[in-house]
Amino acid sequence: MPRTKNRVASKARRKKVLDRAKGFWGTRKSNIETARNAVDKALGYAYVGRKQKKRDYRALWIERINAGARLEGMSYSRLMDGLKKADITLNRKVLADLAMNEPAAFKAIVAKVK
Repeated sequence: MPRTKNRVASKARRKKVLDRAKGFWGTRKSNIETARNAVDKALGYAYVGRKQKKRDYRALWIERINAGARLEGMSYSRLMDGLKKADITLNRKVLADLAMNEPAAFKAIVAKVK
């Protein structure tokens, strides 16, 4: 009796890897071994990148808040300390947006903190 190897499942597994490798250069998109390594590496980078994106945005928000605060004659750390003491609970994303797009509202918040 011949041995069965379930070709359907094997092909589906390989197809999934090669579909994910679409757009890669050279044999990385066509050779299953190379593609599997490349896809694993890419998925690792993607996972790390999702964490880095959060860090990068937070750093950007802090820069924008600091720039807005310096225009009002205050440092970022003094502003954040003042917000905490004044019991104003605005996150950095909202503060950065106010500093960029609504300077009057940001100025009013800084005035409350002073």
